[in-house]
Amino acid sequence: METNYHDQQNKENIKKLREVLDTLPGFCKQYFRGTSNITASRTRLAYAYDIRLFFEFLHETNPACAKMEIVDFPVSILDAVKREDIEEYLEYLSLYERDGQEVTNDERGKSRKLSSLRSFYNYFFRNELIHTNPPSLVPMPKLHEKEIVRLSPNEVAILLDEVENGGKLTSNQKRFHEKTKIRDVALLTLLLGTGIRVSECVGLNIKDIDFDNMAVKVRRKGGYEDVVFFGEEVEEAMMTYLKQREHILPLSGHEDALFLSLQNRRITVRAVENLVKKYASLVTNMKKITPHKLRSTYGTTLYQETGDIYLVADVLGHKDVNTTRKHYAAMKEENKRKAAKTVKLREKL
Repeated sequence: METNYHDQQNKENIKKLREVLDTLPGFCKQYFRGTSNITASRTRLAYAYDIRLFFEFLHETNPACAKMEIVDFPVSILDAVKREDIEEYLEYLSLYERDGQEVTNDERGKSRKLSSLRSFYNYFFRNELIHTNPPSLVPMPKLHEKEIVRLSPNEVAILLDEVENGGKLTSNQKRFHEKTKIRDVALLTLLLGTGIRVSECVGLNIKDIDFDNMAVKVRRKGGYEDVVFFGEEVEEAMMTYLKQREHILPLSGHEDALFLSLQNRRITVRAVENLVKKYASLVTNMKKITPHKLRSTYGTTLYQETGDIYLVADVLGHKDVNTTRKHYAAMKEENKRKAAKTVKLREKL
């Protein structure tokens, strides 16, 4: 039997974290042990990469730090860092070189890395292992509102038609399309019809689909289980796919997986991202979309139909309703247009 997908991902994240910790100062292990019960393994791994980058910056730019290896840095080195060093680090993040390639960060990338550093410093400061906390003195980069990219109902229909027909695919792509189109239609219909995350989608097992109640059980961010309901279009696409799925022999360890790759393994997040990109590229003037844009499409459509932001937050699995507000940001102009038409100054005779 296959190990639960999310548990397997958690194990892989822990293994990667341990590999990163071997490249960091020894005192860092205390931070990651101390936060293990309040953060997800994926979050800790992302923080570890960010913190390693910060120490690499110090090693590269600070003469005192350059004299010793990063793994030998003592915890007292954190007190040696000043506010100006943090500001220089944020400027460095704008453009630096890694493995022979240029790397850039916009305000969101810088904001995330400063958040990682603040969490790191806060831990040692609260535990009285250091006396200063310079990251807390540096303001977070101002984040500009990003336009939420979503598909119109017409674009959704065109995209699904292309997935179903594959008329614009190359002859080589069409050979594979014959094998995957039923799966691809079901997968994209499920994403568009429920708003679940791509990670939640690839983690689904066959037993998670409940046709009696028109529902699917998903594992949300944070590890908790949730039930999401679906409509008739999703039901039809999923039932068609499952009839095909019955005749596929999965590789050992992937028997429970709902969506399989051509290699008969559980499909990966990257594979879903690639297939969404492939089909979107076939549609003339189609927006640049990702699986997350399909989720945004569902969020804005649901809000437009119901006007209930708390319902949308609940269905999308958002713990903070303010996160959900971003999903209908793209509707502001449309609402303004409606307002202009609603207000009447004089009755026409």
